Amino acid sequence: MKDNITRRDFLNGTQVAIGASLISPWAEVFGADPAKFALGPDYYPPAKTGLRGSHDGAWETMHARVSGATWPNSAPEDEYDLVVVGGGISGLSAAHFFRKSNPGARILILDNHDDFGGHAKRNEFSIDGKTRIGYGGTEAIDTPSSYTQVSKDLLVDIGIDVQKFYKAYDQDLYSSMGLGKGIVFDKETYGEQKLVVGYNKIPWEEFAALSPMSEQARKDFVRLWTDERDYLPGLTREEKVRKLRKMSYNTFLRDLVKVDQQVLEIFRRWGMSFWCVGSDEIPASAVQGYDGGMPGLNHTLKRVGHRGDEPYIFHFPDGNASVARLLVRKLVPDAVPGSTMEDVVTTRVDYSKLDQSGSPVRIRLNSTVVNTSHTANGSAVDITYIHTGDAHTVRAKKCILACYNSAIPYICSDLPEEQKKGLSYNVKIPLTYTKVMIRNWRAFAELGLDFVYYTNGFFKQAELDYPVSIGDYKFGNTPDDPMVLHMCYVPYFADIQGPDQWRAGRRKLLETSFSDFEGHVRDQLDQALSGGGFDAGKDIQAITVNRWAHGYSYSPGLTWEPDYASEEDKPWVKGRKQFGRIAIANSDAGAAANTDAAIKHGYRAVQELTAT
Repeated sequence: MKDNITRRDFLNGTQVAIGASLISPWAEVFGADPAKFALGPDYYPPAKTGLRGSHDGAWETMHARVSGATWPNSAPEDEYDLVVVGGGISGLSAAHFFRKSNPGARILILDNHDDFGGHAKRNEFSIDGKTRIGYGGTEAIDTPSSYTQVSKDLLVDIGIDVQKFYKAYDQDLYSSMGLGKGIVFDKETYGEQKLVVGYNKIPWEEFAALSPMSEQARKDFVRLWTDERDYLPGLTREEKVRKLRKMSYNTFLRDLVKVDQQVLEIFRRWGMSFWCVGSDEIPASAVQGYDGGMPGLNHTLKRVGHRGDEPYIFHFPDGNASVARLLVRKLVPDAVPGSTMEDVVTTRVDYSKLDQSGSPVRIRLNSTVVNTSHTANGSAVDITYIHTGDAHTVRAKKCILACYNSAIPYICSDLPEEQKKGLSYNVKIPLTYTKVMIRNWRAFAELGLDFVYYTNGFFKQAELDYPVSIGDYKFGNTPDDPMVLHMCYVPYFADIQGPDQWRAGRRKLLETSFSDFEGHVRDQLDQALSGGGFDAGKDIQAITVNRWAHGYSYSPGLTWEPDYASEEDKPWVKGRKQFGRIAIANSDAGAAANTDAAIKHGYRAVQELTAT
């Protein structure tokens, strides 16, 4: 595994169109006057469909910077107490914490995307005169009981009562209708393409008999699920954990359980949407409890709790985009009308209020930072960014880099080399969250499905939306109602392992057109649902592909990660050290792709700066 990043690592070989492409996307938004920062009254990114996430116009400038492009550092146009680079949950949290400690502070938040929230993005669809909402990235407040106290307090501070989700989320809806998981077996591996319904619901012998697996594979599959065997007898729990942490789940199944190759292929991509690697790189010690579908360990390594064992229900209809909206409401109240966690779901953000002269907090979108450097006397930081093709510079008493940590060595070149190396270790993971607006979900109900897994499909899964009704937003809880489907795609390479697969995956994502995504959506939904009367040509109303070339933060919990002598030895810990008046946030700083880490490291960055 490479220890440091190169320009090729960041770009992943993608031949980006640099030049006119840095300006042209914004001409459509801002018109002929690129100097204006204000957004018009009709500006509303959540309603856009097509290729979203890291959309065109958001990434070209940074890729140009990595390729060696430079821009002049002009005299500062304005001065702030704090400039935050990155308007995701970590950056917004940092601004919130700083403002609480400094109520009169002038704060500027810069983000390269056309919307705030980072990976916590909102997708809206209009159908039959109604708005349906989906999540384009960060999907839930995962196990809030495990959050740090700082994060718990912030949720309360912005108006979130997680206990309300127990009423908002209908945990019994799909099961009460008899719905469950199904698998689409692929023809190449199993001889025929076939949907089999009832995974983890009907008896395993029955499920296996319905499948196109060979006779030996069926027997091994049933044995895997039903045999009460300890495959590591004689070892203590601690010894088992050490052994299984370095043994992949694929190796466990192949060498200890000794199942047929066809069984191995069922689980090869089962965890792709979570770990974003195949089962040959996921530690066997990590799979217990994941998605109710990765068997074999129960009698070898007994599961002892999982972050409080809370249900996975703490979900706004737009995922954690509502968390970002509530943070913006605190920072720029006029931009997000309302006062509760319920009304933030249906209120329309007034983007024209985000960046107003005279406001103590300003959020400036479509602005890619290309340089941060201390002034000659070290008393301030100059930040240069590109907005609608033009370079601008502002000065800040303090600066927080809450952007992708792997980009920081290119925008803060004065950092010590060891720190750059630590930041570069964070190879972010590419993935897409694709949302599909369909007229109704009768086909799912007819077939008894709420989730479809594909053994070898482009998309790993297709599933019904989380059944959440909150405030004035009501979930379509009958099969005749419209539905926002979720489909996840992570590039998979059988012959590439370690972070190199994510570098290759980034290139593949950026080279995949919307029409290619659309074709796979239509094909795979027809494969699974045509037997229930689904017709992609008639039933699909809209598609939004949330493409995250730099998606999840680096995952240190996979088989290749070395053991570190101490916390301080971890590369991301070395990378996040304070540098003068510059502090570093983002969930990358904790090598953890979750909202708790984003908030925690936003807070840490503020604490570092206020202590100096």
